Amino acid sequence: MTEHTETGTAPLQPPRALRRRQSRPPTIDDVAAASGVSRGTVSRVLNGGHYVSPKAQEAVRRAMQRTGYVVNNNARSLATRRSNYVAFVVSEPQELLFEDPNFGVLMRACTRALSENDIGMVLMVAGDHKERERVSRYARGGYVDGLLLISAHTGDEMLQDFDRAELPRVCCGRPLGHEGAIPYVAADDRGGARMMTQHLLDAGRRRVATITGPLDTPGGADRLAGYRDVLGEAATPDLVVSSPGFTYAGGEQAMAELLRQAPDLDAVFVAADLMAAGALATLRRAGRSVPGDVAVGGFDDSPVAMTTEPALTTIRQPLARVGREMVQQLLRQFDGEDVEPLVLPTELVLRHSA
Repeated sequence: MTEHTETGTAPLQPPRALRRRQSRPPTIDDVAAASGVSRGTVSRVLNGGHYVSPKAQEAVRRAMQRTGYVVNNNARSLATRRSNYVAFVVSEPQELLFEDPNFGVLMRACTRALSENDIGMVLMVAGDHKERERVSRYARGGYVDGLLLISAHTGDEMLQDFDRAELPRVCCGRPLGHEGAIPYVAADDRGGARMMTQHLLDAGRRRVATITGPLDTPGGADRLAGYRDVLGEAATPDLVVSSPGFTYAGGEQAMAELLRQAPDLDAVFVAADLMAAGALATLRRAGRSVPGDVAVGGFDDSPVAMTTEPALTTIRQPLARVGREMVQQLLRQFDGEDVEPLVLPTELVLRHSA
């Protein structure tokens, strides 16, 4: 029998039976009565709108607003075996999560993109072995439908655990050693590093050093590779110092080490703005002017770059877009689609430090 109510006009007011029952939370039957369609039609709308006319879908949405009906996600999860939550996993110490503004940019972008699809996000920090074990157990336990992996390190046992769990997942940055197994969205770290190093040479600098991030991360390894692409044999060991973390303190310490190893350096490419701020502090204490004595270039174009003295010349990576694209890759995996790695372009931002 054809369901004649699907093409009808929804009543302007809830039915009298509904008004009598307003002392309890509205149900799917109340939405059906208010919209003038069947209970089955409402159910189909709530589960994706398949085989329901646009007119009926709009009637159901209006009825949900009028009745105050809220989808019971617990019931839906039981039916679909989905939690409607995604884990945002940061493989760094908790203090860096609040020190480095890049994490905030990524988190906001991912949260917004997920909320547009009615999916919640759980923040999980995995800065040490114990925390990584806890995150792995949580993910394998079915509490989340997928993973957004931030700052993964080479040899991270979580990546292997997630492989076995067969959970949809996306990395921010190239997952070193897992490029063929885990989809990722990345800025062009290597290309950006080449751009900055060449800019320093074009500015007339002859002893260009670099402070790298941890070399077990893509931001550390690929930005060092870009620096070496440009300098070749001139990238001597005394001009390269690695920081154990993308931190202000790491930049301070690495810059002090560079000044001991290569006191005649006249430029330094620092692989993150937060580290560059630390490097500037060390140069100031050493009596080196910037950019007069030493030109300094960073990477990220984070809010930190505008607060340093002088303001930081840096490489802009589109972090907000990276976050949005990560969510889109995850959603496509939910739909059973194959996804390919995506590398986004970077650009040079000129300010006063170089």
